[in-house]
Amino acid sequence: MMRLEAIGPRRLAGIAFLLAASGLAQTQAPAPDTPGGLPAVLASDIDRAAQKALASTGVPSASVAIVRDGRIVYLRAYGNARLDPTVSARPEMRYSIGSISKQFTAAAVMMLVDERKLSLDDPVSKYLPTLTRASEITIRQLLSHTSGYQDYWPQDYVPPFMLTPITADRILDLWARKPLDFDPGTQWQYSNTNYVIAGLIVERAAGMPIFHFFQNRIFAPLGMTSVASIDTGRLGDTDPSGYLRYALGPPRVAPKEGKGWLFAMGELAMTAQDLARWNIAVIEGRLLSPASWHEMESEVVLKNGVGTHYGLGLDVTMRDGRRILSHGGEVSGFTASNTVFPDDRAAISVLTNEDAAEAGGAITSQIAKILFTNRSGAGAAEARARRIFEGLQAGKIDRTQLTDNANAYFSEPALRDFASGLAPLGGGATFEQTSQRDRGGMTFRRIEVRFPRKSLAILERDMPDGKIEQFQIAAPGD
Repeated sequence: MMRLEAIGPRRLAGIAFLLAASGLAQTQAPAPDTPGGLPAVLASDIDRAAQKALASTGVPSASVAIVRDGRIVYLRAYGNARLDPTVSARPEMRYSIGSISKQFTAAAVMMLVDERKLSLDDPVSKYLPTLTRASEITIRQLLSHTSGYQDYWPQDYVPPFMLTPITADRILDLWARKPLDFDPGTQWQYSNTNYVIAGLIVERAAGMPIFHFFQNRIFAPLGMTSVASIDTGRLGDTDPSGYLRYALGPPRVAPKEGKGWLFAMGELAMTAQDLARWNIAVIEGRLLSPASWHEMESEVVLKNGVGTHYGLGLDVTMRDGRRILSHGGEVSGFTASNTVFPDDRAAISVLTNEDAAEAGGAITSQIAKILFTNRSGAGAAEARARRIFEGLQAGKIDRTQLTDNANAYFSEPALRDFASGLAPLGGGATFEQTSQRDRGGMTFRRIEVRFPRKSLAILERDMPDGKIEQFQIAAPGD
């Protein structure tokens, strides 16, 4: 499968079953790498977020690891790793990480680049000359999904033909010797086929099987002792089972892909702790040269100048001024989310045991919010926002709290509009500051206002003296 893309609202059935079976129990293991951990209040918030996500999605279990200040500070597992018989999830269990495996293949390529055994600008024809237009496609285009080779597994389930074994060469016979989907470098299109090709190139340049290369050059140096390849079979009895659901039906054991289908693109399984160890290596720039890390973490641009938001095996984005390196993963029975905030020296890994499910992404999003929301002065800001909001419901504003610009904004016609729109909502709302940052000499605040049937967002800008320069109210997403 491809990395897990956004999926529509999904399955709530089976929640009662899961709650009865597991009580959404959490288990915890210390992080032996580091003393201490997250403050208790943050850990408690994360526990609630993880439990809520599992309850709302019905996903059986999740294993979570958090890196903060460049060290592992949080390891916990929630729910049930197996449902029949019931086995609670534990942090030492391995989960399949799906397409997060691709960044390890990309890193293997970059190690060989550092050793001058290959170049990102080498044509594919140097290693696999019989592939379609191989002389026109570079290794960089494979790793950045800009080659044009058609994806052999775009589905979020296992088609019947994938239950039987296959070889990497046979995958290429069927998908990389047919016409390209587009001219190289002109589009971005996620394709697992690219990484099967890249994996074979690594093996030919390194002179060894790719998993052996991973073990010798990445996993052993980083102390990642749990890693397994699931390309030859299921995880062991002491690891989670993978599950799927049909619409709102109960969780069922997912089928296992046939041998060979996950080669180099989705074959790895590990604990959340070992994935966190990899994230620390990314943050610290270990194993690769600075130039190679820069290549992996830089957005690839198409021939027409449009950015792809993708580097080499990594999504590359900015959000709220924060640089983010991330990737999702999905194979039969498992989904995963891995997000690194390199400049903040932080990372979040969430592994779950149900495919085509959104729990991992939901937990990651909530943890990021908990870790990075600046709560400095939030309580006072929330209380003031409530007073102003309630005044606007009545068509009034305390002008002593506003700058001249804001006073001009709140004209009498504007106050009448505020009152007519907000008064019908009544009372009983909650006010929560969800973001805070500085810009242009002001403090920017976003405060969520939640009524039972309606949510709004306050977009506030405060001057250094505390006066309000902006107090706008909009529907979420505006």
